Amino acid sequence: MKTITKHYIDGSFIESHGREVMDIIKPTNRRLIGRVTLADEQDTRHAIAAAKHGFDSFGRSTKEERAKILRRLHEAASARLDDLTAAMVEEYGGVVQFAGVIVESGINAFLAAEKALQELPLTRGWGDTTVTLEPVGVAGLITAWNANALFICLKLASAVAAGCTVVIKPSELSAIQTQVLVEALHEADLPKGLLNVVTGRGNIVGAELVRNPDIAKISFTGSVSVGKSIMRDAAETMKRITLELGGKSPTILLDDAVLDKAIPSALIMAFMNSGQACAAGTRLLVPKSRLDQVKRAIMNAMPAFPVGDPADPKTAVGPMVSQKQYEQVQSYIRKGIEQDAELLVGGEGHPKGFETGYYVKPTVFVNVKNDMTIAREEIFGPVLSVIAYDSEDEAIRIANDSNYGLHAAVLGTDLQRARRVASQIRSGRVVINNMTDDPQAPWGGFKYSGVGREYGRYGIEAFLETRAILG
Repeated sequence: MKTITKHYIDGSFIESHGREVMDIIKPTNRRLIGRVTLADEQDTRHAIAAAKHGFDSFGRSTKEERAKILRRLHEAASARLDDLTAAMVEEYGGVVQFAGVIVESGINAFLAAEKALQELPLTRGWGDTTVTLEPVGVAGLITAWNANALFICLKLASAVAAGCTVVIKPSELSAIQTQVLVEALHEADLPKGLLNVVTGRGNIVGAELVRNPDIAKISFTGSVSVGKSIMRDAAETMKRITLELGGKSPTILLDDAVLDKAIPSALIMAFMNSGQACAAGTRLLVPKSRLDQVKRAIMNAMPAFPVGDPADPKTAVGPMVSQKQYEQVQSYIRKGIEQDAELLVGGEGHPKGFETGYYVKPTVFVNVKNDMTIAREEIFGPVLSVIAYDSEDEAIRIANDSNYGLHAAVLGTDLQRARRVASQIRSGRVVINNMTDDPQAPWGGFKYSGVGREYGRYGIEAFLETRAILG
């Protein structure tokens, strides 16, 4: 039983002024494993004041000084890699085969940011004009529950590289994971006020960050509805914003794809992080002429994606994060059935033997139309919609017929053709044949998937403003 009562402010762990206590429930069995005392507006203002004071000096730091801090952050977080992974498995229910990769990606974000910083010219000049890239100020970082360590480390790394101090509001559903991470980062011997973390609800802590005039920048990962609210409210104080708001990612399977390779890749992208991933490829577009073959290939591949204990390396799909998320996924499965999509595998209810946790059945619908609810809305669970197309042009049209544009994939043997198709998809990232990553490539989306970009120099630039001095 873990009890968390402190926030991290101005380099110290401080008892919460807020008094609301929230239970932490283990998603595999619904047992109480901890309690966290949530921050209130006063805690948040205390953290903002510390960050503002810290910015007075850190905002004038050199590239070399920031690079040293990024290396120390990487070293400090690396020392707790196993603990961070274990916390994600226990509190969130992330399957260990995915959690380890996610946590390591977060830790490596510090070195990736250092590399990008070294390659980013902060000063340019011509004639009597000098243009410098200046840190925007104190940044409010609001992160989601499905990849806690990744989001915190990624946003923190970019902000530090830019010379900003931060106040982080992680999801209250990630309190244990956050505690382990902050304990690790505390060992990096950071300047006072650089890192401040207050765990609380979005309508209290997040709202204070968005409306407080001492916050210059908001970087948010989460839902479209909250992103819209942040965009509206941040305008009152002219905040700079970066919003990463999810997706309904298409995977286009071309007619030359080798199904024994392509279908497992498609299912990995659909079910990664138990489907609780903004980049999940939840729309699989297949040639109508190969639909029957695809259905058989999916059925043959499904045994490789077992539901189970997330701590077991063989498990591919773990529980949903909460009862609320479980019920949301169930409601979408029901809508798919009601709208006459063909249920190929899965369906409503718990998988057999996993009735006590927030587990859902990995579900695949076929003969889905792109105007069905399950093809339009982000489900955030292991539910895949298979949509048939007649031609390459139709596949591209269906892929782009979405409010979202965060991530996409193209599967096929002719790489030149796959790249041509990829270049016509309106998404911030498109991968070919496998779920790959590049920590220097921009991350972010078109349309309702958000505003701005993260990762590499693109993420650092989001925390910078230009200043020109003439004469």
